Amino acid sequence: MHSWKAMAVLLLCSLLLSQTLCASLHPPLSRQRRMTPFWRGVSLRPVGASCRDNSECITMLCRKNRCFLRTASE
Repeated sequence: MHSWKAMAVLLLCSLLLSQTLCASLHPPLSRQRRMTPFWRGVSLRPVGASCRDNSECITMLCRKNRCFLRTASE
């Protein structure tokens, strides 16, 4: 009877340990921020400001982490 309890506790501990290890293997997925049209217009950055992607610039052109006025091909 005592061995069954010990085996059940050991099985439970190993199950919980595997759950915590598997949870740390996958990083959380980052979700792109959603903004209403009002806040999108208010938060657009001017030419020369720093940016991460095209949606942050008022010109919709982000090159080398800066808002550009026109593309390089023009």
